[in-house]
Amino acid sequence: MMSKKTLVIGASTKPERYSNKAIRALRKHGHQVVAIAPRKGEVEDVVFDTDQKTYDDVNTVTLYVGPQHQPSYYEYVLSLKPQRVIFNPGTENKEFAQKLEDRGIKAEEACTLVLLSIGAY
Repeated sequence: MMSKKTLVIGASTKPERYSNKAIRALRKHGHQVVAIAPRKGEVEDVVFDTDQKTYDDVNTVTLYVGPQHQPSYYEYVLSLKPQRVIFNPGTENKEFAQKLEDRGIKAEEACTLVLLSIGAY
């Protein structure tokens, strides 16, 4: 299986948070993970960045920030040129999805944890 470098936006150190569960599940499945969070922290071996850092070769961006907080990430995510962006439950955003599709980036409304669990990631 190919490792898909994944950027988690909205990472949390709280174990009950889905972003936290996703980081752990992605690592368990052998994917390289980078993460951005409002506050410094880490989950397993993934240390959060608090600024919009330019990462190379990001395959997937998985969102854990609500639509109201996404506009500040539009240009940033587009600049990374990922293959796809996953809008996890509660993050669905038609405006952002359209911007992504217009640039040839797949916008997927799905749950990262479910995709991993069924081998569809």
